[in-house]
Amino acid sequence: MKKKILLVAAAVVAFSVLAACGKAEDKKPANGNNHAGHAASGQENAEKHTGNEKEEAGDMEHGGSHGDHSAAAKPALEDLNVSFTFPTGAAKANEETELTIQITDKDGKTVNKYDINHEKLLHLIIVNHDLSFFNHIHPEFKGDGTFTVNTSFPAGGEYKVFADFIPTGGANSTLSEWVKVEGKESKHAAITPEGKLVKEVGVKEIELALSDTKPNEEVTLTFNIRDAKTKKGIDNLQPYLGAVGHVVILSKDANQYLHVHPIDEKATGPDAKFATSFPQSGTYKLWGQFQHNGEVFTVPFVVDVR
Repeated sequence: MKKKILLVAAAVVAFSVLAACGKAEDKKPANGNNHAGHAASGQENAEKHTGNEKEEAGDMEHGGSHGDHSAAAKPALEDLNVSFTFPTGAAKANEETELTIQITDKDGKTVNKYDINHEKLLHLIIVNHDLSFFNHIHPEFKGDGTFTVNTSFPAGGEYKVFADFIPTGGANSTLSEWVKVEGKESKHAAITPEGKLVKEVGVKEIELALSDTKPNEEVTLTFNIRDAKTKKGIDNLQPYLGAVGHVVILSKDANQYLHVHPIDEKATGPDAKFATSFPQSGTYKLWGQFQHNGEVFTVPFVVDVR
């Protein structure tokens, strides 16, 4: 099982208060827990060692203000650990199962206080090995540092799970891990950048525009959401998790994770804008999530950053 440590920080970007999170290099220790480290957004990548594991700090994006993020208030994020477990040891494809997430500190004590982050205590993102599957769900806090949720996986193989949360008195934290699902694996699909960033989802047409495609530069992602038939802009989008939308971005290898909140959380369309920065060159897949007429819809795009 591959282990993943993602490093997190807060920063201010144009037009809105956005918080920043980090990336980590995947490792495959036989046992043990994930650790999360911390680096300020905009800093160069830094390496540090915890035991025999090498951790690399980078940048992630989060949106919204999250209270006191002063250095004195933050716990040592490298001391946070996570475990993702199933009742029978492993999930099986196409079978609903309970996933348990437990968060502890360096001494093994459970972390029991969390801040609400866009209407939830924890956001759980699940993707498969080629990023063709995406799921954004919200486990229920059971106490004793434990969250649970019932979910299923469409095929066997490796899936990466990201626990995205804010420990009270700390900063945005994202811990992740690769988990194995039993069953026949689906064929691996190539993750290829798309030349035309226009997609249809149901009766909607969504076009994505990027203000820049260079790494380490601030970029505005603009989603234009319109009726697929009439091309008329949809201007009555409803809040989804307290905002006009949310965007999750992963690098091709799933080592870079960004969760971006909108510049104007109260916007209602047809445009929804998000500010972020890609930490390095490469291929990225992103998923925009919005709500209209009581239904949440997700639109994926693959972009090339050079």
